[in-house]
Amino acid sequence: MKDNIDFAKEPVGKLFRQMFLPTLVSMVSMVVLNITDGAFVGHGVGSDALAAVNIVAPLFMIMGGVGLMFGIGGSVVASIHLSRGKPKVACINVTQGLITGFIIGTVIATIMLIFKRETCLLFGSSEALIPLATCYLKWIALFMPLCILANIGMFMVRLDGSPRLAMWMNLMAASLNLVGDYVLIFPCHMGLEGAAIATSGSYGLEGVATLIYLLFFSRTIKFCRIKLSYKSLRLSLRNTTYQMRIGFSAFLGEMAISAMFIVGNYQFMRYMGEDGVAAFSVCCYLTPICFMFGNSIVQSSQPIISFAYGQNNSERIVSAMKINLLTAVCCGIIGSAFVFLASNWVCSTFLPPGCRAWQLANEGVPLFGTCFLFVILNLTLIGYYQSTEKNIHATTFTILRGIVLLLPAYIVLPRQFGNTGLWLSQTVCEFVAFIVLYIFYKKFK
Repeated sequence: MKDNIDFAKEPVGKLFRQMFLPTLVSMVSMVVLNITDGAFVGHGVGSDALAAVNIVAPLFMIMGGVGLMFGIGGSVVASIHLSRGKPKVACINVTQGLITGFIIGTVIATIMLIFKRETCLLFGSSEALIPLATCYLKWIALFMPLCILANIGMFMVRLDGSPRLAMWMNLMAASLNLVGDYVLIFPCHMGLEGAAIATSGSYGLEGVATLIYLLFFSRTIKFCRIKLSYKSLRLSLRNTTYQMRIGFSAFLGEMAISAMFIVGNYQFMRYMGEDGVAAFSVCCYLTPICFMFGNSIVQSSQPIISFAYGQNNSERIVSAMKINLLTAVCCGIIGSAFVFLASNWVCSTFLPPGCRAWQLANEGVPLFGTCFLFVILNLTLIGYYQSTEKNIHATTFTILRGIVLLLPAYIVLPRQFGNTGLWLSQTVCEFVAFIVLYIFYKKFK
């Protein structure tokens, strides 16, 4: 599964194709994992269970955020070191990022397991949904450290020149979740707990597989032994802090999704009740599809841009960004068109047709889908700043789209335009952020 990839000499377009297609398939498999989980829960357990899953959904964003922070940060640093002929330094940075991400995941999981009820209430749960939400949260938190390892490890496997292997690892996890969801929910009658075990277990096995690859089968990026002397630990802290600075905007991006889920849960509960949260959960399952395209573009081009940045080759960076933006526009238009044309089928995938939650979702999902184009473009532009170590720019724009614009949109628009404004809040937020981002990019690139 190892590909013969030369980031220094091969044409940018060829490199992007070699990276993008396997990465996109990997992302599709993970989206299938999430959608499958929601479909089985919605039809096999009920709309309240689907709403409970949506309450816990920010936990997935926290896992993804920590994974992206160390995945992007470690991959950018390692790419630059590799471009300058320092493979050992690259491996040390990768190992430090993996270990730190695992420790952070363990700490967060422990806190959430101790305060399960309080966590669910913080995420917007009602008292009626607490038993279901805490049941689901327990299993997701138990496997959280391994899930973070999987998220970080996928970046390193691609950087090692094996994007197809990363793709097959993701496909393995998606397949295991598909089979596990069906078996545990229907024949075993384990309900929401079965869905949680299938989802968290498949992620966990992917984390173990990634670790085995980096230990025994990798070509350049290897998991190496870290010294425990005071000087070594101080250097490790310095290196991981720098990785966190580079990848912090990616972490904030996932936290922005969490903020959207939490604020959306509160607002939909306020305006439409539990059925409104169940309807909103359909959008929350669609959101990863949107981010799938954006993250595929960013993760595919990141080693190309970072490698060229390490060599001070601005021509290759500009070529990569032209390809990125064109791909983002195409993917955004396709995604929005699909949601608009297939909203009836999409809603029926998660909810029994005819119920109130399905009716609310069928009215609102096409409106929500209009944000896809701007989300993908924003992720692509922010990814450029991450790949070139401009972490302040990336962090600033992520805060703009994820916090500064998000909260007012979800609070003000429903008051002015009712349910329509609530469904369009994300689109307005992303559109304004894109205008600001694009003007800045064109003026200062």
